[in-house]
Amino acid sequence: MIYLETERLILRDYEEKEEDLYYRLKSDDKTMYYLQDIKLHSVGDAREDFQNMLQDKDSDNRKFYFLHMMLKESRQQVGSIGYTATDQTPLGKLVHLGYFTYPAFWGNGYTTEALKKLLEFAFTKNGVYRVTTGCLKENGASEKVMINCGLIKEAEHVDWEWHDGKMKTRLEYRLLKHEWEGINGTDHTKVADQRCQ
Repeated sequence: MIYLETERLILRDYEEKEEDLYYRLKSDDKTMYYLQDIKLHSVGDAREDFQNMLQDKDSDNRKFYFLHMMLKESRQQVGSIGYTATDQTPLGKLVHLGYFTYPAFWGNGYTTEALKKLLEFAFTKNGVYRVTTGCLKENGASEKVMINCGLIKEAEHVDWEWHDGKMKTRLEYRLLKHEWEGINGTDHTKVADQRCQ
C-alpha cells in the first residue's frame, strides 16, 4: 500500500470502504469540469471503476496509481492525484499524470504540495522514467501547478479538443527522471535501484 505524507496532507491508496467518497469526488460537476472523459455518471459505473482500481492495486503489474488526498488534521478528502503507467521500458515506466480537487480547496497550494511528493515517489521508489500531463490552456491554475513542480512545456495544440461547446487549445507538459533529479539536487546513483515495494 502506498502511503505518503506532506506537511499538510496524506496521500494513500484508496480503501475498500471509500467507494462513496470516490464516487462523490469523480461525479462532482465543478471538480471534473476539465476531466469529462473520466467523470462518473452513475453509482454502477463508480462501483465498477472502483473495484477495477482495487484489483489493479494488488496486481504484480500495477497500472493505476491514483491516491486519496486528504488533510492531515481533519481527514477531509481534498481530491485525488496520481498517474497511469502506459508503458514499461528498459529505462523505467512511462506514466500519464492527473489530479482533481474539490473547489473548496482550490487556491491553497494543496495540489502543488501533493504533486511534489508524488513526483518524488515516482522517480525514487516506483521506477518511473517519464511523466507526461497536460491541461486546456484556459485552465491556468492547473498549468501553474505543473510549472511550480518543474514540469516542462512540450507542446501547445491549437483547437485540439471539443469541450463545453467549443474547440479549445491544449498544453502538454513533461518531466524526465534526470530533469527531476537536476531540480532537486538528487544523486541518481543512490536511487537508481529503488523500487516500490
